Amino acid sequence: MGADKFDPNFTQNVIDATGPNASARTREIIGPLIRHIHDFAREVNLTVDEWMEGVNLINWAGQMSDDRRNEAHLLFDVIGLESLVDEITFAAAANAPDAHTATAILGPFFRHDAPMIPNGGTIIKNPVADGIVTYMHGKVVDSLTAEPIPGVIIDTWEASTNGLYEQQDPEEHACNLRGRLTTDENGEYGFYCLKPTPYPVPDDGPAGKILKMLDRHPMRPAHIHLITTHDEYMPITTQIFSSDDKYLKNDSVFAVKDSLIVDFTPLEGQR
Repeated sequence: MGADKFDPNFTQNVIDATGPNASARTREIIGPLIRHIHDFAREVNLTVDEWMEGVNLINWAGQMSDDRRNEAHLLFDVIGLESLVDEITFAAAANAPDAHTATAILGPFFRHDAPMIPNGGTIIKNPVADGIVTYMHGKVVDSLTAEPIPGVIIDTWEASTNGLYEQQDPEEHACNLRGRLTTDENGEYGFYCLKPTPYPVPDDGPAGKILKMLDRHPMRPAHIHLITTHDEYMPITTQIFSSDDKYLKNDSVFAVKDSLIVDFTPLEGQR
């Protein structure tokens, strides 16, 4: 190796070991990934003990993950990777003249089996004394024509006032604060939910360990999740944030966007 501290050809040899049947996109992703990981290890002079600590952290995330909790997903969230990928994926659309509603991360607590509810119905299955019942409503329109889009399925979910999503809470009703509904002929939708409240992401696993190591808090600002889907349109995954939340500028997963911050205002009369 002469005067070189590291074999200058080592990383390229690893990349070149990729077989001929690997797809072009696989090569495009994995080659730079290997290069950046190797450069990172050299830059910080990563030790064997530190390497094993990282391996154990990833193993721990896998061991904690199940259909109720995706710890690996959360681990990447707290280092901002999902929010960055969201930015990259939707950057072109966000800068277009006909820009649609801004996207936001999916997060680790989405479920595919939320029940259908009627438009104007409720996702509250277990009322809580400290919850503020809220009527959330809106209209889905074509970003090019501004014409309403009927038949859009809106999948929504939120945490309860105790800071837990229903699958985290063994005492909670199944699919409480989750539901799917369809926009009407005018593209309009509405449903009763709880006014979102801030909550901590689970910090008893690898993600929490990273937060503690970095002297960071685990709090997420008050928000509710939405996914819109329609056979003729691209889906949109987003979150709506409450303007009165103190964590808007310091979200533990870096997901807040200014255009997604709204005022939750008291409803005049009874809907």
